[in-house]
Amino acid sequence: MRVYRSALLRFADDGSALYDEDGLLAIAPDGAGRQRVVAAGAWTALAPTYGQGAVEHLPGRIIAPGFVDMHIHFPQTDVIGAPADGLLPWLENYTFPHESRFVDPAYGAQVAGFFVEELLRNGVSTALTFATSHPASVDALFTEAQRQQLRLITGKVLQDRHSPDGVRDLTEQSLIDTEALIRRWHGVGRLGYAITPRFAPTSTHEQLQGAGELAARHSDVWIQSHVAENLDEVRWARELFPASRSYLAVYGDYGLMRERAVYAHCIHFDDDDRALMRDTGTVAAVSPTSNLFLGSGFFDYAGADRVGFGYGLASDVGGGTSFSPFRTMLAAYYVGREGQTKPGLSLSPQQLWWQHTAGAAKALGLGGVVGNLQPGCEGDFVVINPAATPLLARKTAQANNLDELLFAMIVLGDDRLVERTVISQSLPDVQAAGT
Repeated sequence: MRVYRSALLRFADDGSALYDEDGLLAIAPDGAGRQRVVAAGAWTALAPTYGQGAVEHLPGRIIAPGFVDMHIHFPQTDVIGAPADGLLPWLENYTFPHESRFVDPAYGAQVAGFFVEELLRNGVSTALTFATSHPASVDALFTEAQRQQLRLITGKVLQDRHSPDGVRDLTEQSLIDTEALIRRWHGVGRLGYAITPRFAPTSTHEQLQGAGELAARHSDVWIQSHVAENLDEVRWARELFPASRSYLAVYGDYGLMRERAVYAHCIHFDDDDRALMRDTGTVAAVSPTSNLFLGSGFFDYAGADRVGFGYGLASDVGGGTSFSPFRTMLAAYYVGREGQTKPGLSLSPQQLWWQHTAGAAKALGLGGVVGNLQPGCEGDFVVINPAATPLLARKTAQANNLDELLFAMIVLGDDRLVERTVISQSLPDVQAAGT
């Protein structure tokens, strides 16, 4: 058993934060060999049972759940920060040429190593990520995630039209490759597979139909794609799929909307789209830094809440501009406040943090597994230093309540806040003296 004493942040089922200025976190292996939280709460209440042996004391630090990134592109690690006039030119000029390099397994393995390290350096312990259209890219990322014990979901991109040489795949072979990768990787350790059409315009009818058939055969895998990110893209999708009610409805028409289906962006929606998301259990990966960077639009939080579909936060690197969850949460605050094209609202610090931890885990179908530090959860966590920079130290020292503390870190924070990311599965199965 591992026992830690520190300030402790976790979340109730309703999304509100639970905070102990002097907290205790105990993690121990379960009968299946997974490391799980066995106790979390106030030191005074739990110390008589769990605090009598070896304890790692972290004064001045906060233990919080590892962050969950609902949408990120591993092969776009080196595309981040590329200038472009908008989404479609950015794909054509930067993304597709770079992704073509992943045909080389050695290159994919090198990028995968950097990518996973960067996630961990920024406090991300669970990620749903795109690979490329090359099966070798999936193997490279899963291999690295397994080595580091990261909980990770990914899949081979499906794109058999409107894509350049080097990334365009072949319809039948793409579906054969996808099923082979599902059988090879899904459910291995902490790994999961996602059926991954890039977005509807880059897949033929036959490929989307095959993806839907795969989803029906493998009901426990994830589905991921993009939808309604950019107005030019929306118009293009409507031209290509005139029989579907909307861009989003294309995916529903092919059997690609259900629980564990995650669509990035979901900006240009009407209430029928929102109801379709809700009724199918499909969720949105809100990607604010990417949407601001590419000028795509603003996710309508009020609309999503009014109709009632799930969502969580995502970095969307490399359209997104940072791996840091703090940068993503701050951008989500900006997006929420925008009130010219949609109703504006102020997302609370607790709500922002929940969207990137327990809320994102719930949206992925992993509620109670990751993204929180309640008993039974896998014990991935971050050690945060709220005095990581002089300005942070000055501001957080003046916080009068939890919202002020969390918001100071959201506004002023970056990777320097994350002192350590602990992947519980990598903890040695040691028994502390006296426990």
